[in-house]
Amino acid sequence: MAIIVDKQQKKRDIALAAKELILGYGVNNITVSQIAKSANIGKGTVYEYFKNKDEIVFELVEIMMSEHNLKKEQRLKELSSTREKIKSFFSFFYTDEDAQLREIYKQFTAIALANTDPKIIFFQRECYVLYVKWMEDIIDEGITNQELKSESRELIMGIFAFAQGSFIMNITADMGEDLKLKIDRQIDLLFDLIER
Repeated sequence: MAIIVDKQQKKRDIALAAKELILGYGVNNITVSQIAKSANIGKGTVYEYFKNKDEIVFELVEIMMSEHNLKKEQRLKELSSTREKIKSFFSFFYTDEDAQLREIYKQFTAIALANTDPKIIFFQRECYVLYVKWMEDIIDEGITNQELKSESRELIMGIFAFAQGSFIMNITADMGEDLKLKIDRQIDLLFDLIER
């Protein structure tokens, strides 16, 4: 009797097997043979599921972001003030818990900037839409609860761009800044202006 392989699970397993290699050496410094060995499969099997190593990083980012988003959603439910929710929302950029995802995301971003693959572009767009909508919901809740002035909604893109830009500058220019301190301070200053 033939063994039925769950192709989506197999793809996921290969990506997860490559995770430590990618984190340890970077995607550009490992081979498909090393990935195959780590996954206990043949090199040809890797190519059955992925065209190249970039696709493995993409799969890994999707897996890790999905898990991250579930944890983030739970953390946000546990917080009561809008200020603390927004701070927690951006904790991805500096917490130890998210260090591996940040490293994989950094490598994915380098791939995405040099790649016109429609799947990658779609993924990036969907992440952006999801996170902006998530922030809108947090701010709208703060407005509804009369924590924030109604004009606060107009600042969502600025808050988002500031936090993401600070993260990107920190990793690309090796700024060595304490991002938690920087982001929290900016959010505190902003909320001092928009809270009722």
